[in-house]
Amino acid sequence: QLQLVESGGGLVQPGGSLRLACVISGGTLAYYHIGWFRQAPGKVREGVVYISSGDTTYYADSVKGRFTISRDNAKNTVYLQMNSLKPEDTAVYYCAADSSGIATMDSFQYDYWGQGTQVTVTS
Repeated sequence: QLQLVESGGGLVQPGGSLRLACVISGGTLAYYHIGWFRQAPGKVREGVVYISSGDTTYYADSVKGRFTISRDNAKNTVYLQMNSLKPEDTAVYYCAADSSGIATMDSFQYDYWGQGTQVTVTS
């Protein structure tokens, strides 16, 4: 059973940076597409970014140019570097894994999910 554990969340001021990490165990990261999703209080979960098993990336317009996803298959870890953070980035961030053929930002396609890490951007 694949397990995902996020870390790196916290409290940061607007304009600040955080780096989230998603560590995978029970499987080989190289075989999976990995997505980051977020959910703010009272809002639906939204897709933020994914990186495919072939290193293709997709960014939601709301984070393009500010967030960068990367993967280290040797460490079974995916990173999300978040710069120029805004209050509207405040949410619980989840990483998820998908082993299907085509990477998408459709959350229903992802089979395995982490427990989430809180990111709060406030002055």
